Amino acid sequence: MRRVKVFFDGGARPNPGPIEVAVVVRGAAHVFDDLGEGTSHDAEWLALIHALKLCQAQDLRDFVLIGDALAVVTQANQALAPKSAPAGHAATFVALARVSRPAHIRWVKRQQNLAGIVLAARHPR
Repeated sequence: MRRVKVFFDGGARPNPGPIEVAVVVRGAAHVFDDLGEGTSHDAEWLALIHALKLCQAQDLRDFVLIGDALAVVTQANQALAPKSAPAGHAATFVALARVSRPAHIRWVKRQQNLAGIVLAARHPR
């Protein structure tokens, strides 16, 4: 059985501003855009949290979370480390990960992020 790749991305337009996030699981795009106001950093965290929630709702056991925000990917991996004391969005993510933990959280380039492509399509230039 192959590991499920779950792509996540978030944005705030303008920054700061209204937050929107997208998650792509098994080719299905899920968009959430009623998430309040915040920065693009907040949006990336909320995208990661929504990705984990969708994995749990679909009862996935072997999955990798993939995003293009290097800072959030790095911080999330650090938050999952033993003896870490995360706060804010990281604490929310770690609490959810206790139920089912991702196999990995990986960074990809923006143009390789399927969730980023979904969000970009909502705002043609």
